[in-house]
Amino acid sequence: MAKHVPSIFNDVVGPVMRGPSSSHSAAALRIGRMCRDLMGDDPGKVVVRYDRQDALATTHESQGSDMGMKGGILGFEADDPQLLNLEEHLENSGIVIRFEVIRTGKSVPNLYQVELQNQHEVVRVEAVSTGGGMMRFLELNGTAVSMEGDCHETLVWSKDLKVLQEISETAEWAEKALLHRGAESLLELRSSQPPDPAWITKISILQEVLRLRLIEPVLPILATGKDRVPFSSCKEMLEYQESVPQDPWEVALAYESARGGISKKKARELMDHLYEVMRNAVETGLKGTDYHDRIFGSQSPGYKAELDKGKLSKDDALHRITMYVSAIMEVKSSMGIIVAAPTAGSCGTFPGAVLGVADSIGLPKEEVVNALLTGSLVGIFIAGSSTFSAEIGGCQAECGSGAAMAAAAIVTLLGGTLKQSMAAASMALQNSLGMICDPIAARVEAPCLGKNVSSAANALTCANMVMAAYDPLIPLDEVVETMDRVGRSLPMELRCTALGGLAITPTARELEKRLKR
Repeated sequence: MAKHVPSIFNDVVGPVMRGPSSSHSAAALRIGRMCRDLMGDDPGKVVVRYDRQDALATTHESQGSDMGMKGGILGFEADDPQLLNLEEHLENSGIVIRFEVIRTGKSVPNLYQVELQNQHEVVRVEAVSTGGGMMRFLELNGTAVSMEGDCHETLVWSKDLKVLQEISETAEWAEKALLHRGAESLLELRSSQPPDPAWITKISILQEVLRLRLIEPVLPILATGKDRVPFSSCKEMLEYQESVPQDPWEVALAYESARGGISKKKARELMDHLYEVMRNAVETGLKGTDYHDRIFGSQSPGYKAELDKGKLSKDDALHRITMYVSAIMEVKSSMGIIVAAPTAGSCGTFPGAVLGVADSIGLPKEEVVNALLTGSLVGIFIAGSSTFSAEIGGCQAECGSGAAMAAAAIVTLLGGTLKQSMAAASMALQNSLGMICDPIAARVEAPCLGKNVSSAANALTCANMVMAAYDPLIPLDEVVETMDRVGRSLPMELRCTALGGLAITPTARELEKRLKR
């Protein structure tokens, strides 16, 4: 399988979504959307199976996998308000979805086995969530594939491999053609533009063709078939900036423009939009949020009230960070709209820290967007060499990554260089190594809130230290590699299964019982 080339707006900052967890809610929704396309918008009866030994066995209900799958099968977007009333929409659609926990015999984190059956066909899918809302199809009806939802997929099945080879030679509009051998051979045609309608009509009526399906992309940035980026590591990036001098955020725009085949102006517009969603989440959270199914109530308005009374310590930036991170997390927990940055479970750290510091020193939107772009570069290196998935790497992969991104961004807000930004990111990530993921009651609320706040504070401290010439010693690339190694060595109980850490304390067990009642 070719090495994945991360995109800022696919892998690092986004999706814009509702729901408690991007690796559960958003990834499952994208899997469901692609499954719906596979069935020609007629999913029929759907069975989703999770492995008994996987984290999804204990978290698929509480962290939104079931919700996401239902929404995707219905064809909804990740931020659709209809996600709040799924059962009514399922009943009206006639679609039946069942969820099972079984022994699959496979040791694959975040594995979804989906079986779909309508009046015409049965399709079996194996897919995985890879963190931050990203996902990948591994199998279609037992045939190995690798599909990430970043292009238009035209799938043609036939028992005659030679026929499929001949068909592929006529698909001049396709940027990539892949032949997959299996019980039924499969031709996969990838393109950044929709396929030629006349070609589709011509091929679909061929006697040798068993079926033809079109799968729409579910990611905002499509694969161009080239994916030639100017750098893939922090070391290469710093060398690139030295050879082509430019501001840190311009380096990010150059990367994303090359990766996605979009203009730098378009890339900046995308980050402008995400900034507005982040800002709105802060403002919404500080006004107070309400939702029936959550551990914490709305706490950030009370913090602001005590701060206004002068009852808290004197540190404007840190207070803003605490309020903003809390507000964003509370919006997430009330099924409001947030940006997974880099994940929903860590959605408060990066935006809350950056917006908090920017407001504390009175910076305009343009400079905040610049900082968000710089911080996103750190996420590129983590996505390319490690993971954002707590099920694979613990909370260091989520809040730790968010802290590193935030530290780099804050240095930009303070007028630092790209090299200083990466030094701050290295220091913040070093401070996060070994952070476990132990969600109480299998919810993305506690101790997630405290970890987001402390990770944002970590980012601020590291940014200040680097600006004062502290030395992180270890380069960011080496710290990312270390994070990956440490995360994979953590016991399974400490990687988002709710089977270890604080999640198994007597108080947590009692809280879980109360929530279920």
